[in-house]
Amino acid sequence: MPFEAKPAGLYLSIPFCKHKCSFCNFASDVFSNALLDRYIDRLCIEIRDARAKAHSRGAILPNHLDTIYFGGGTPSLLAPAHLNRIFATIRDGFELNPAAEITLEAAPDQLLPETLEVAQREGVNRISFGVQSFIDRESAAVGRTHTAASCHAEIVRLRASGIENISLDLIAGLPYQTQQSWAASLDQAIATATDHISIYLLEVDEDSRLGRESLAGGPRYHAPALPPEDDTADWYQAACTQLADVGIHQYEISNFARPGRQSRHNRKYWQRDPYLGVGLDAHSMLHCHDGTAIRWANPDAMSAYLPTGDLPILPTALKIDRIAQDQAFEESLFLGLRLNEGVDLNHLSTQFGEARLNQALSAVEDIAFAGLIARSGSRLSLTPSGRLASNEVFSRLLVA
Repeated sequence: MPFEAKPAGLYLSIPFCKHKCSFCNFASDVFSNALLDRYIDRLCIEIRDARAKAHSRGAILPNHLDTIYFGGGTPSLLAPAHLNRIFATIRDGFELNPAAEITLEAAPDQLLPETLEVAQREGVNRISFGVQSFIDRESAAVGRTHTAASCHAEIVRLRASGIENISLDLIAGLPYQTQQSWAASLDQAIATATDHISIYLLEVDEDSRLGRESLAGGPRYHAPALPPEDDTADWYQAACTQLADVGIHQYEISNFARPGRQSRHNRKYWQRDPYLGVGLDAHSMLHCHDGTAIRWANPDAMSAYLPTGDLPILPTALKIDRIAQDQAFEESLFLGLRLNEGVDLNHLSTQFGEARLNQALSAVEDIAFAGLIARSGSRLSLTPSGRLASNEVFSRLLVA
């Protein structure tokens, strides 16, 4: 299907939180309610002017949307009036597929009944819950305010309201986590009978308070209680097996779903389908008439995205990249390999040429020998070990 005929996905960044979790490395924070109102003004301007912005950059913004994703931060903090205004602005500028997947990320205990009611009325049909752990001690250690009991109660409430498409996030590697507590948390996630579970390995880097403290060897944020990375890798592998045993199959490095419940929005990222991101630190990828693509990112500091004074019509992008064929091939390869189904080498050869493919595949034999990647006919995919070492696999392929 021509890129201009493919429906786009829309990502809306809502970076507002009641509390900033110590492990969080996103551009979110605790901002004032007054700033939230102004942020929604800015967000709606960006949605309204998205087509002009894309055109000015030589990109095609499809008229139709078939996925919308409210990410955070904590989008469930939005007031009903905010949701009404955002959806009115979206419908003014786009045709929304009647069967669109519309996801709202939510924190347990932070989705008010009136917000849920309006969200459903506007078409929200999928909730992604940031549980992270069903063990109360682990949740409290990183600044989460919910309990296991409140998480289970929230899921019951959602189902009673008519929302069946529910996803849960878990993190392996939290402070005080053990093999036994991880197993207990995973058992509780499975017991909820939700159809989608995302499992992430804790990222220890300079972009979070917990990560900085751990790297510095400090005592704050319960950093000394972090489990060894080798243990968390083992827990991840065990989760892959256990979830498959109950019919929740891995389809991407961090994502597991029952049939028909894969995240349609997130698949757009891995398949290089068009998507528009609006809001703080939001990213976009759209195709161009000449066969190239363009990516850009919004500012990741609130002061830059939402300056004082009058709001500019078009925000200045933090970075704009034109994606030529060589880079498009690399993206198709490493993004496609994130999916368990892998990539179709025949398709890559047809799209990008046999020479490019053969150059990349020169590295496959060594990676396959290491047990990180497997080839079956025309399909190339990561092995279970390769998913844990995916960054290494991608770097070795791209060097080739």
